[in-house]
Amino acid sequence: MSQSFRIIDTGVREGRSNIAFDAALIELRQANKVPDTIRFMRFPPTALIGRHQDLSREINLDYCEQDGVGTVRRITGGGAIYLDEGQLGWELVFHRSSLGIAALPDLAREICNAAAAGLSELGVNARFRPRNDIEVDGRKISGTGGFFDGDILIYQGTVLVDMNAEQMVRALNVPEQKVARHKLDSAAQRVVTLKELLGDDLPDLDTIKAALIKAFTGHFGLSAAPGEITEDEEVLAKACFDNEIGTDEFVAEIDNPGEDYGVFAGTHSGAGGTINSFVKLEGPTRQILQRVLISGDFFVTPPRVVFDLEAYLQGARLTEIEQRIQKFFRESEIGMLSVTANDFQASITDAITPASGRTNG
Repeated sequence: MSQSFRIIDTGVREGRSNIAFDAALIELRQANKVPDTIRFMRFPPTALIGRHQDLSREINLDYCEQDGVGTVRRITGGGAIYLDEGQLGWELVFHRSSLGIAALPDLAREICNAAAAGLSELGVNARFRPRNDIEVDGRKISGTGGFFDGDILIYQGTVLVDMNAEQMVRALNVPEQKVARHKLDSAAQRVVTLKELLGDDLPDLDTIKAALIKAFTGHFGLSAAPGEITEDEEVLAKACFDNEIGTDEFVAEIDNPGEDYGVFAGTHSGAGGTINSFVKLEGPTRQILQRVLISGDFFVTPPRVVFDLEAYLQGARLTEIEQRIQKFFRESEIGMLSVTANDFQASITDAITPASGRTNG
């Protein structure tokens, strides 16, 4: 039996308001007050970081303030991106049972393959590149990510229709190693837009949306029809904005955690992204983990898993950390995109190893 999705377009909204609408949509879908949904959206110039990222490390805050670029923290994981009106955001919010696929890595692959097929219908050779990018000839045209919250999944992405590449490079602090990994001279070369690829044949936004809808419905055997944005969604989105997502405190929740006196920093990069660990030790011989803060561009679901892990490790002796991490991941219901318990362990080990850990003070 075909599963029916509602299609909505929330237009251009300020960045934090866009993310607050995500939170409202998830909560109302959990309560069965709205149906499974395909949503399109756009942003004014915005620097958008992942749920677990370090604000100052990822964004050039001085430039963004001077040039009117919004700073926003997503509720999904992944890396920092720049968005503006020239890009089209899309997302699917649906019940776990709707697509008949339970695991996050499998859902990411299938959704990205569908989106790539939709973009290919526009005349470009789009392909899914694990773990969560869609590329044309090695250059990113769409980044994606998502997570489960209970039985509800949000999976979202962007289409680079057109973009101010110069502003992107100025707004984001793109790591040199990321540029070097792709053998490029600059971050701007890592991405490509439909406008660059198609020139005068660039389709309008309605055509692009139609191609994506056709691809999602065809790939998963769904039906979808335009629907209305509900009053409940707008009211709850405003509450989410006012109480958390729209606040500077939420955006700066992780910001320069390594600057505190006595904090050791470690890092580990693997197939699932980069994990940074900031560790403070206590006890006469500094063999007890007083606290740890974990940041990075990885995807885990639900996002609170990271905060639960930080709490679970608090007070552990250094000799117990490996055992605790493995036990935590073994006994918790966690979905991950390419990242593993061993990656988290390696990052924390790097922080507490005298030869590699870097400390302030």
